[in-house]
Amino acid sequence: MKTEQIQELERQYGHVFEVDANLDRLIKSIELLSYVNPKNIEKEKHRFFTSKYAIDPEFTYPKVQFNPFKLQRLFFAQRLERIQDDTICKMYMDVINYYSNMIQCIETIGKGRHFYYNSLSVYGTPTEKDVQNARFILHFADEPTSADMEKVYTPHEACSYFEDFAKQYDFPINIKYSTNIAAEAMVSNSAQALLIKKNVKFSKNQLLTLANHEIGIHLVTTYNGLLQPLKVFSNGFPKNVETQEGLAVFSEYMGGALTLKRLKELAYRVLAADSLIKGYSFADTFDLIHGHYKLNRDEAFGITLRAHRGGGFTKDRLYLSGLRKIYKRYQREESLDILLSGKVALEDEDTIKYLHTLGLAQPITHKTLSFTQKLNTNKTLDFILNNLR
Repeated sequence: MKTEQIQELERQYGHVFEVDANLDRLIKSIELLSYVNPKNIEKEKHRFFTSKYAIDPEFTYPKVQFNPFKLQRLFFAQRLERIQDDTICKMYMDVINYYSNMIQCIETIGKGRHFYYNSLSVYGTPTEKDVQNARFILHFADEPTSADMEKVYTPHEACSYFEDFAKQYDFPINIKYSTNIAAEAMVSNSAQALLIKKNVKFSKNQLLTLANHEIGIHLVTTYNGLLQPLKVFSNGFPKNVETQEGLAVFSEYMGGALTLKRLKELAYRVLAADSLIKGYSFADTFDLIHGHYKLNRDEAFGITLRAHRGGGFTKDRLYLSGLRKIYKRYQREESLDILLSGKVALEDEDTIKYLHTLGLAQPITHKTLSFTQKLNTNKTLDFILNNLR
C-alpha cells in the first residue's frame, strides 16, 4: 500500500492502528515453536533406543526470554473500548485471548499435564472423526519406494534447492541452519526465515514437499501478511494453524509432491495426539506407532517426540483436518486467495471480507504457484481425499 493511503487509514481508524501496533510489539516475543522444541533431542533419542524403549526421554527446553505475568498484563491493558466498530473490537479481543493462552503454554513447557491442558486451549484435541480418518488412511498398503525417497541430499544441497525454488516468487528468502527443530525444515515467522535442520539428509521428494509447504504457503502468507495495513495479518489470527497447515499440505498435493507415505505420517500424528488424551507415556505412544503400526523406529520417534514435546503438544492433529477442509473447498471451486492474505483461519473469512470493505485489508500480492495447476497423478490419494469424513 502507498504511504498516503496508510496515513489516511491511520487518521480514520487511529484507535485500531494503535491497538494493532501495541499487540504487534507484544506478540514479537512469543513464538511457541522456538520454545517447545527440546535442546537435547539427539542425546535423549540415543538414551531411549539404548534402553530398548523403556526409559522415557527427559527433554530440556530453551529458557523463556520474557516475563509471562508482565506480558499477560500488557495484553489485557489494551484500550479496546476506544474501538467503536464492534466487529473489529471483537476481532482484537479474540486475538488477545488467543495470545494469552499462548503465553500460558510457553510458561508451562516441560511441566507435564499443565502444559498439555494449555496446549488443548490453543490447538484442541483430535475428534473421533479425525481418528477414524487417520485409521482409514493407515489401512492402505504402503506403495513401493522409489529413488526419489532416498535421503541423499545434504542440508547445504537442500539450501541451494530452496533458493532455486524461491526464485519463482517475488520475495527474498533467508535460510538459516538449526539443530533445535523437530521438523527437517520450518519457517520462523518472526525471523522471516526458513530454518533447515543441520544434521539430517533429505530425499528428492522431501525437498519438493518442503518447498511447496514452507515456501509455497508459509513464506507466501508471511510476506502477504506483512503487506497488509494491519499487523495482525502477519502475527496471526486466532486458530490459524489448521487452515495454514491445511493449505501447506494441499500445496504439496497440487505440486505433485504428496505421497501416501506422507499422508500416513499425518495420520500417525493424529493417533499420537490422540494418545495424549488417553494418558499414554512417551514409550506407550512410541509402541503404538512403532510396535503396533510397524513404522520404522526413527520416524516413530520423530512423531512421538512432536506429540510429547513440552508435556503434550496437540498441534500436529490439525494437519489432516486442515487438509480435508481445504480440499473440500477446492472441490467446491471456491477461491483460496483470502486464506493466503496472512496467517488467517477459515473462520476469519467474513471478518477479512469486512476489513476489505473498509480498506483495512488488501488483495494478496503473492499467489501460491502450485495452486495454478494440479500436478498430482496418484489416484489412491484422490480416492482417500474424496472419502475423508
